[in-house]
Amino acid sequence: MAQKQIVEFVDRDLQGARFDRSTLAGAVMRGVDVRGLDIDAPWLADGPLLVNGVDIVPFVEDELNRRFPGRELKRAEDPEGLRVAWAALEKAWAAAVERATAMPAGAVDVSVGGEWSFAQTLRHLAFATDAWLGKAVLCLPQPFHPLGQPHAEYALDGSDMSIFASGQPGLAEVLDLRAERQAMVREFLATATPELLAEPRRSPWSAQSEVSVLRCLHVIFGEEWEHLRFALRDLMTIGTARADG
Repeated sequence: MAQKQIVEFVDRDLQGARFDRSTLAGAVMRGVDVRGLDIDAPWLADGPLLVNGVDIVPFVEDELNRRFPGRELKRAEDPEGLRVAWAALEKAWAAAVERATAMPAGAVDVSVGGEWSFAQTLRHLAFATDAWLGKAVLCLPQPFHPLGQPHAEYALDGSDMSIFASGQPGLAEVLDLRAERQAMVREFLATATPELLAEPRRSPWSAQSEVSVLRCLHVIFGEEWEHLRFALRDLMTIGTARADG
């Protein structure tokens, strides 16, 4: 196997540079000016991330758990822990929805920096539930709702991606779908057992990959917490921009 070539940047000015959907894994920075550096890495917990020789991942995780009560339970491993974790998620999202719907008309459809709008985020979470619970865990013959928001750059294994609606549905429709999918997870967890959590399932992304039911739920929980953080960040940006305008 050919050795990967290392790209070096020496005495370069990268001020204001933006890296989207890129990998900097294993990158080494020495003698760099990082004032105002903004890193958003959903997989940060897989760390480490060293700053001046200190792994900052545990500090970041602790702070995020402080800001989002219940987030520390996102990798609960027993049925009761998962039920408590899901209740915390529903409570946190209810507050976010209340905040978003109290903003001026149209705010839920505003995109910040090319990211999904608040409404699109809710649609994506419905899609994630359909993929990891409906398709992978429950093995439903048609798990996907047309209003779901899939990743444009990915295709689910063996699924017809053409079913997903184009255009912009009304917020009421999106909230109804979101409530249905939240109830779907809640009802599944209500009767989940340790034995069920340990059962193997096919990954929705690849029929050749096998994951446990617990792993599928952890993916859903991770999606929920990360997208809540994104959504609140963008709502704050939208609110600030409108106040300044």
